[in-house]
Amino acid sequence: MGRLRTAAGVEGLCFKRLDEPYRGGVRSWRKYKVRVTTEAVIGAVTGSLTAPRTLLLGRYDTAGRLRYVGRSTTLSGAAGRAVADHLAPPHGAHPWTGWTFSAGWGTQRTLDAVLVQPEVVMEVGVDVARDSAGRWRHPARPHRIRADVDVQEVPLFGEGDTLP
Repeated sequence: MGRLRTAAGVEGLCFKRLDEPYRGGVRSWRKYKVRVTTEAVIGAVTGSLTAPRTLLLGRYDTAGRLRYVGRSTTLSGAAGRAVADHLAPPHGAHPWTGWTFSAGWGTQRTLDAVLVQPEVVMEVGVDVARDSAGRWRHPARPHRIRADVDVQEVPLFGEGDTLP
């Protein structure tokens, strides 16, 4: 049932008081976004290898290409240090060499991304909203490094982050 709702474009619910009329631009309504926990591969970071600020996350597609799926929220200093302990510069060619990453929706500003060896799996919380390319529309919330999960076990691009 959840997969059907998300496939139909239902990403969550909005709540308002019964006696409250619609007022454009007023943010008094409450939102409930449908969220799931899933895994992704860290392909790059903003900041530095020793002090990452955000994670640029990917998943492999059926052809074996690492596809960009989304960016994380800003890491706390402690979380950044914990992630940094697992990061390494790329060993040879990186699948994202030459790519640019947008700083956000509707902006021309690009991120200063530092490519990393795509071998670290991160458990993240994401909402079910996707853009037309299948990427997460909103930043992922990092939960923990999954040292017990190999990159080959991460769901493929477009899979594994919808409701059952």
